[in-house]
Amino acid sequence: HLTLIDKANVLETSRLWRRVAQRIMAEECADVALDIQLVDAAAMRLIQNPRAFDVIVTENLFGDILTDEASVLAGSIGLIPSASLGEDGMPAIYEPVHGSAPDIAGTGRANPIGMIASLALMLEWSAGRCDLARLVEEAIAHTLAEGVLPTDLGGTADTAAVTEAVIGHLATLSQPAPAAC
Repeated sequence: HLTLIDKANVLETSRLWRRVAQRIMAEECADVALDIQLVDAAAMRLIQNPRAFDVIVTENLFGDILTDEASVLAGSIGLIPSASLGEDGMPAIYEPVHGSAPDIAGTGRANPIGMIASLALMLEWSAGRCDLARLVEEAIAHTLAEGVLPTDLGGTADTAAVTEAVIGHLATLSQPAPAAC
């Protein structure tokens, strides 16, 4: 289920975006349900019922705002991974949704989980290794469950301590047999 988010009632570029997306969906992705929402309505719906969304496609500015909003649902923007996927064999970019956080670089205050979770996305989407992606996600879950929390989640662990805890859990988790996605 794909939700296209735009502001076609105001922006001409959104009207073009909507027409192109509808054409592509009809021609190439007819088996995928398409829902179209205006960004302001989608912002409210995201808070009221986040499970109503599966995949959101939108332009950069709206995506930036909506991902920041959605991060509150997870507890911190520092937990959220992101992927900008290229088309058929083109490169992809994986990074925490908050970007590089240069204002706190070198202070030990950056939450590394968004970047580590981005690695899980890379393993799944670029390397085709869902087994390893799930392993990384499980190590993150164990780290948080044992209370190794960075400051943005109310803990005292610095960047290195959180990273080391995730790596420690990776070393102890049972390695699944290699499996493609």
